[in-house]
Amino acid sequence: MRPRRTLAALALAVALLAAGGAAGDGQSWLAVREISLEVPRGSPLDFSRMLPSDRIDASRRVVTGTGGNLAFADTPGRPVRFHCASLAWSPASGGFPDKATTDRYVRQLVQNGYNMARLLFIDASLMVGRVKDFDFDPEVLDRIHYLMAALKRNGIHWMIDGMSSWHGAYGGLEERWDPAGTLKLAVHFDQAAFAHWRQLQQRFLARVNPYTGIAPIHDEALALVILVNENGLEFESVVHDRPGKPAYDAMIVRSFNGWLARRYGTTEALAKAWGDLARNERLGDGSIRLPRNRYVHSVRLRDLQAFFMEVEQDTAARMSTVLRDLGYKGLISTYNNWPTIQTANSRRGLEAVTMNTYHDWVGGYAPGSKLLQTSATADGANFIRMIAAARWLGRPFLVSEYDHVFWNRYRFESNVLMPAYAALQGWDVVCRHAHGPLVLAYGEPYPHKRAMLPYAIALDPVARAGETLAALLYRRGDVSPSRLTIPFLVRGEADLSRNMQAREPEDLTRLALVGRIGLQDVGKADRPVSVVQPRDRNDMAALIRSLRQGKALATNNPTDPLRGVFQSDTTEITLDERAQQIRVVTRATEAVAYSALKAPLTLDLLTISRARGDAMVALSALDPKPSLAESNRFLLIFATDARNTGMRFRDRDEKVIEDFGTLPVLIRKGEVELQLRRSARHWQVSPVGLDGRVKSPVTKGTGPVAFRLSNDLPSGPTTYFLLELQPD
Repeated sequence: MRPRRTLAALALAVALLAAGGAAGDGQSWLAVREISLEVPRGSPLDFSRMLPSDRIDASRRVVTGTGGNLAFADTPGRPVRFHCASLAWSPASGGFPDKATTDRYVRQLVQNGYNMARLLFIDASLMVGRVKDFDFDPEVLDRIHYLMAALKRNGIHWMIDGMSSWHGAYGGLEERWDPAGTLKLAVHFDQAAFAHWRQLQQRFLARVNPYTGIAPIHDEALALVILVNENGLEFESVVHDRPGKPAYDAMIVRSFNGWLARRYGTTEALAKAWGDLARNERLGDGSIRLPRNRYVHSVRLRDLQAFFMEVEQDTAARMSTVLRDLGYKGLISTYNNWPTIQTANSRRGLEAVTMNTYHDWVGGYAPGSKLLQTSATADGANFIRMIAAARWLGRPFLVSEYDHVFWNRYRFESNVLMPAYAALQGWDVVCRHAHGPLVLAYGEPYPHKRAMLPYAIALDPVARAGETLAALLYRRGDVSPSRLTIPFLVRGEADLSRNMQAREPEDLTRLALVGRIGLQDVGKADRPVSVVQPRDRNDMAALIRSLRQGKALATNNPTDPLRGVFQSDTTEITLDERAQQIRVVTRATEAVAYSALKAPLTLDLLTISRARGDAMVALSALDPKPSLAESNRFLLIFATDARNTGMRFRDRDEKVIEDFGTLPVLIRKGEVELQLRRSARHWQVSPVGLDGRVKSPVTKGTGPVAFRLSNDLPSGPTTYFLLELQPD
């Protein structure tokens, strides 16, 4: 990030003259013309008045409210939704900015509707190029401290990882983001590794921030600490899986043998339970082996899961004690991914549950990296449902990372899917993963800013349009929480099977498309309809019938699992898997993401009479008391697809990347014909640039509001438009 236009940005402006037109795939692609992306005050994209964030003090400390959701200390009965900015900067993405740039950046976060920031990989950034353990780079530390103070000053709370890097704060390492390190595993078994983690908390969280005058661990702005990012024992074992290498690290063996000895007492008892114990395996000498293959189901693997549960719960408790002894009063979470039955039980005692999830995950940036190019609506938003079933009811739930990953052509779907279902579920925080959710300008001279890349949403107009819509659907509260709760009853260890990868059944998690779901101890069952144990005793169609009979779902609710149609109990959200379509109809916003429209589609006030190509369309009221039926000022979002100039693939289906290309970003040309069930003496539609600046109107009319909308504009392509009505 730079205060002034860089030489790279000037070069980008020149490149705009050569970009655009056909991209070699039969579709038309339009070159983005904006360089600066700073939204001015008063722009239709400036949500700072609509979604204000007050200065943080003791009264606005984040707590668990009376209903189990996040709330502020002075109003515990009023849930608060947090639209979170992921700040995972590294040298490759420009690092933490200087003070002047930080002030500008934080102001942009406020205007874009963010009220929480997640700071992760702080440990990696502090240790870049450092030789000695805990020898933090003083300039980077100063910049991080200033950023935290600026966020707090502007009403943005923090969510921080106690440790993100696999290398912690060890010195003498060149690559801080390389997952080759084993520290995340070792903290569970090795006292020296645990002591290293404890010292990291003392050196950073308990160090006084000179710009606030207090240590972050005592600061009211710190809402939650994730003890270690993605540190589940099974997940970490998969991360380190290599051909010819044992499935599980040798450091686990001794502790596992001790656990087995306490459980079974004798080798004979263990052999009877397992049935596959080799002759040279004895409890007495600690020679019981770990499973050779995690994908071959066995009793040995089932016991390993039970062992992992106990170790993870114990480690979380010991780490939490460290933070409490340092004086921390906020919320604590950990094991924030891997939605298996085993990990769900490990999270059973946490104060809050945090989860990461992705649709069409990509393994890296190198040529040959690939994704599946699948639709998220076609599988019923499984990446959302799987974490919905990992939530524990009655306590806060935070989506610490999610993304529908670039270059998936359907990623516009998640612009609607995630904020809508997060609101329906009553989740507390939604954080789309990124180096940073926005940039101040295209053309910054850093490796990860020279083109759109996976997990780097700031340069992607499609993802940015989703973040804008999320501020309205989710944080503003346009989508209502479900009135229905369907518990998934849990017994604990008794629910484990011989399958280490076992999750809640996908057909049953589709209940998350209808109402709120989550885990609940079987002894606390208090709902007329629950998902019981064992899971094979449940029938999805029967559960839906029970909900209708109990009037939790209206008789005319169109939900039909056999047809792949699901409507929320609030009637605001409808997902059609076969049509690959998600529709949201609320008082203040109507939105749809569609694969193809074969006939006109009417939401309520908004009708799409014709569309060229797949896309997302959303219409939101911008007046102080937003209502589509009464508002005279609307934000219209139209998102198709985007890619880099010169982007190349190894296959016709565009699943395997060859070259990401360069800036400028290209937006796929698209058009729709829209009708609004409103009339006006005069109305007009004006493009709003990606920089938030309103352009000259492209269409005007009187009487009924109906027009053709294209993103191929004289001012350049965009995803935003301002619709204004002058009432009769």
